[in-house]
Amino acid sequence: MLYGNILTPDGWQLGELRWQAGRISRLGGEPVDPATNDHPRILPGFIDLHVHGGGGADTMEGGAALETLARTHARFGTTSLLATTMTAPDAEIRRVLGEIDAYLRAPAADAARVLGVHLEGPYINPGKLGAQPAHARSGAIEEVDALCALAPIRLVTLAPELSGHFALIRHLTARGIRVQLGHTLGSYEEGVEALEHGACGFTHLFNAMTGLHHRKPGMVGAALAHADYAELIPDLLHVHPGAIRAALRCIPHLYAVTDSTAAAGMPDGDYCLGEQTVTKCLGGVRLADGTLAGSTLTMDQALRNLVGLGLTLAEASDRLSRFPADFLGLPERGRLAEGAPADLVVLDPRLNLQAVFVEGRAIEGAPPCP
Repeated sequence: MLYGNILTPDGWQLGELRWQAGRISRLGGEPVDPATNDHPRILPGFIDLHVHGGGGADTMEGGAALETLARTHARFGTTSLLATTMTAPDAEIRRVLGEIDAYLRAPAADAARVLGVHLEGPYINPGKLGAQPAHARSGAIEEVDALCALAPIRLVTLAPELSGHFALIRHLTARGIRVQLGHTLGSYEEGVEALEHGACGFTHLFNAMTGLHHRKPGMVGAALAHADYAELIPDLLHVHPGAIRAALRCIPHLYAVTDSTAAAGMPDGDYCLGEQTVTKCLGGVRLADGTLAGSTLTMDQALRNLVGLGLTLAEASDRLSRFPADFLGLPERGRLAEGAPADLVVLDPRLNLQAVFVEGRAIEGAPPCP
């Protein structure tokens, strides 16, 4: 049982939240403005749809690395995530998908739930790799179906301008797999057409895509003018606060991701990102040539950053929990309601993390509940 300011789908309530067998069994109290008291703030657990690593472990290592990254991010309030792959040779992608599937069959009990896979590449533009290795290529339906047979792929990032990709978008959408546009040199018109074929989001908005110009609106322009959903890295390094504010005004369900690497939760130094070595220093992660290469962001800091930009705590919570859950079609996750999984984060009035629960289980290494 927890007592405090509970963020429910109907607003803030001061009262009790109870759970049994991993699901919320009771919650309720009186409507409240949490600014009027010092009781804890109880929010839905964070859902991160773009996670490459954490705690020194990289998704592409597979095996024990998956448990390490899931445990690491749970300590910072992430209760569900998508294990995100890197562009790589086909054999390497197939290997790691098999290892992710094996982990999903026997996941760690005290870690963030891995909901499936975000396949970021290899179906991206070789001219807009960002920090992706140089194994980009066009995708074929038969190849993608073979990958989907290896693990539950929930989300695919691709460049729509590559040959055959409009047909691939339609096929993935028909299979219930979400498609985001990213690592792309595509035009505004190609972005709009991709949305018409079923694409429904944009990967790390503003980064690794054609920018907005008033005569060539680019992929960013397509997102700002037409998107309902898009992911964004709010570490205040990947995207200027002014651009974040513009996106918040334009995209109704803009949601936060970390795009975190093995360096998340770790000291400065060298780490792996797929087949590449990246360096954490000065709050960021970069390749040897200075290119940003994912982040060290954790979701609790993403929440504080969004609140610092002027969002209310409830608005920021939606962009870390409810919106990503809705994007994946998971209506019982990302919100606190009776019958929903007891995925919870507890914050003090200064938004410092106090406790984390995944399906009612307290996370080892998270701060103790006050």
